[in-house]
Amino acid sequence: MENNWIKLGTTHQYDNPWISVTEDQVINPSGNKGIYGVVHFKNLAIGVIPMDQEGNIYMVGQYRYVTEKYSLEIPEGGGPLDIDPLESAKRELKEETGLHANTWEKLFEMDLSNSVTDEKAIVYLATDLDQGLADPEETEELTVSKIHLTEAYQMVLDGKITDAITIAALFKMKIKLLENEK
Repeated sequence: MENNWIKLGTTHQYDNPWISVTEDQVINPSGNKGIYGVVHFKNLAIGVIPMDQEGNIYMVGQYRYVTEKYSLEIPEGGGPLDIDPLESAKRELKEETGLHANTWEKLFEMDLSNSVTDEKAIVYLATDLDQGLADPEETEELTVSKIHLTEAYQMVLDGKITDAITIAALFKMKIKLLENEK
């Protein structure tokens, strides 16, 4: 499908080390003038499902400032655009859980909230795990939980897990395991 939007101009509204916000003057597909706000992310969103041989996954819980609530998630963080995403995934896993994985598999890529942002997520499965010491960032006060994949999946269905990357990752793993059973 072709792009029926016409950009007339861009005004930079805000910039920090993580995001920039622009307001575009546009002609929309109906032919009317308007504006469109765009949030540009300066990092990739990286997610990791660390899974042991018994089907347990390691999740982190933390209070999320923006939503003002506690959130149970897979280990996640930002990965610089100029660094291999797998290296960022390895760093996030170690930083948040202390785990090191000997086997890595890229599960999927996804666009996050693509109506207003260009943020892209990449999620990996990490297996053959060794435990080490976590080293969270100063903004992270984390609890690490070991939960069976089946229980975590049910927590999504029950609305107890609401983080988008975590939900997508758990659904992907559920499908992957069902396909492996065939």
